[in-house]
Amino acid sequence: MSYLVWPEHIGIIMDGNGRWAKLRGLPRSAGHKEGARVMEDIIVYAEKETDIKFLTFYAFSTENWSRPADEIKSLMQLFELHLDRLIATTDKHDIVIKFIGDRSRLSDTLVEKMKKCEEKSGKNEKLTVYIAINYGGRQEIAFAAREVAKKVQHGELLIDEIDEKTLEREIFTKESPHADLIIRPSGEQRLSNFLLWQSAYSEFYFDGVLWPDFTKDDLIRAVTEFNKRNRRFGGI
Repeated sequence: MSYLVWPEHIGIIMDGNGRWAKLRGLPRSAGHKEGARVMEDIIVYAEKETDIKFLTFYAFSTENWSRPADEIKSLMQLFELHLDRLIATTDKHDIVIKFIGDRSRLSDTLVEKMKKCEEKSGKNEKLTVYIAINYGGRQEIAFAAREVAKKVQHGELLIDEIDEKTLEREIFTKESPHADLIIRPSGEQRLSNFLLWQSAYSEFYFDGVLWPDFTKDDLIRAVTEFNKRNRRFGGI
């Protein structure tokens, strides 16, 4: 869609998988599986047909650990299986995969596959995809603050030198611009602890479609709406 001005960085909260499955009388795991397929479709479309440079997907939040144990187990197994597909996808497309969040609660097998995916895709250039697993925006800011505190403790930084740019250099997505647009399907209208630092001047697009039903046409509609916004960044 050449008439669209594509945002450089889009964040997507992949919401509605469980409700999608419930509406069809299926287990929640079926919704998550379909949602993973949709994520891959959107990644490939973005790389082939758009000028998007960065996509960030909210896959599993720090709060999601409160879900039933069986659902969490199923999600983690799905992550492992889907990473194999992602590795194959990056071999065919010019896509870089990076994972953000705390890996300490994830299985060794999953962490190794994440590393493999990052390493194999590292040579690519066109589209960078961040996948947030065990991620929270507050967690990320706290992590950045600890890294800054370590530098002060080690005499590498003076307290009076700390400013926004100091923390900016420590956030998980420091190699990308802030999110221009954040999309949340499913009808919910909140950030749910997603990209809190990076969304200070993001545009938000909320859609009633459940994530497993989300298509490139829904992405185009979101970006079409984005093109109508007047982004003043606090100015006149």
